[in-house]
Parts: sequence; C-alpha cells; structure tokens
Amino acid sequence: MTRTHPRPLIAIPARFAATTSALRYAAEVNARALVEAVWRAGGEPVSVHPADPAGADVAERLARFDGVLLPGGGDLAPHRYGATDTHDSVYDVDDLQDVFDLEVARQAMDLGLPLLAVCRGLQVVNVALGGSLEQDMGGADREHRYIVHPVAIQRGTLLEQATGAEKTDASCYHHQRVDRLGGGLTVTARAADGTVEGLELPGHPGWFTAVQWHPEDTADQDPAQQALFDALVQAAHPRH
Repeated sequence: MTRTHPRPLIAIPARFAATTSALRYAAEVNARALVEAVWRAGGEPVSVHPADPAGADVAERLARFDGVLLPGGGDLAPHRYGATDTHDSVYDVDDLQDVFDLEVARQAMDLGLPLLAVCRGLQVVNVALGGSLEQDMGGADREHRYIVHPVAIQRGTLLEQATGAEKTDASCYHHQRVDRLGGGLTVTARAADGTVEGLELPGHPGWFTAVQWHPEDTADQDPAQQALFDALVQAAHPRH
C-alpha cells in the first residue's frame, strides 16, 4: 500500500458569528471558499479558537502548525493603531478577535511560520508592526466593495513569484486601507487609485505575503489566485 504524506497543518483563526442557521446560536466560522482553497493546495485547514493571549500561550499553540492564514473579517478597533476617534462606518469590532489576531501575527513572524494574510489579515499585520489604517476610504465612489479590479504587482516580490503575474484581477471587499506602513514592510501591489493591495517584509525568515483583496473568491477559477494558497502550503511543507 502506498503511503501518502500527511497534509501540512494550516492554522486559520476563526471568526465570531452572532448567528448561524445550521448551528442555531453564535458560532466560530471560516469562509468555505478560503478553507477549500487551502485544501486544494494540499494543506489541512484547521480553525483555531481565538482565546485571550493573556491566558493562553499563542506561540506554543502555533508551534504545532506548519503555516498560518490570517483571514478577512470585521474592522480592527481604531485605538489599536492610535486613533482617538472612530468613524461611523467602522463595523463588527471585537476586542478578543483583535487581541488574538494581533498576537497571532506577531508570533507567526517571530516563529518564522509561513504566513498568508488576507484583507483584514493584511491590516492586522500592518498594525501589529506599528502601522495605521485609514478608517474609511470615502464612500461608495471610492471604497472597494463588491468589485473586481486590476492590481499591479511589483516585480521580484514573493507575490509576483506566487502568482506568476505583474497584474491580476482582484476581488475586493473593504472600506479601509493602509495609511502608515508598519515597520519594515514594503508595498508589493497597488490598485489604480493608489490603494495598497499587497505587503511583504523583506528579510523575514519565513515565507510571508499579504494581500488586501480576497483571493479565495475566485481561486477555483483563477490559477493566479489559487497560486497564493499553493505557495503558502508549499512553504509549509519543509516545516512539516
């Protein structure tokens, strides 16, 4: 009998949902398209319970995994990046979600774990490294919700290596964007309006790239988007 190698374990912090019809009450969830993209890539997607880092060793919890995927979700609380006022459009803020995601980002970086950050995930990494966010991009004529638009990718980046492209069609759903860059981060992709669409950390010991869009939305049809998940799982294999 031929033995197959176990799939690398990819940790995906769960998102809190107030209600889910199948489970009747509040739940912890991850987007099915995201989980399926990791599975297609050959990884084992594992939903991770967000627990207060003060009562749980996040580094110890992550050490058993081979890679991390920081997914999309609601907005970070503005005070996390030093803002004193909150824009009316800020939504779905959850303190536990924030503190856990920020610690996961920091520990994944410190441990050198392969890390793919998506949408909110990109913003979490930026804030974890001391950056800030523009709380609202300016309304329906400027926000990037329910749109697919071209994004220009910098040559020589991990993002270009993964996607094999200098331009890609990105499925976006966000009303916030990077303002001040976190320490050491470089921009790897931008939309036509200048919005930061990709970030990387040169010199980081583990594979890491972040995108502001949702590659899982079109990954089952667009090889360039699926390639991001493939690259994460491939980077996780040596650790596995």
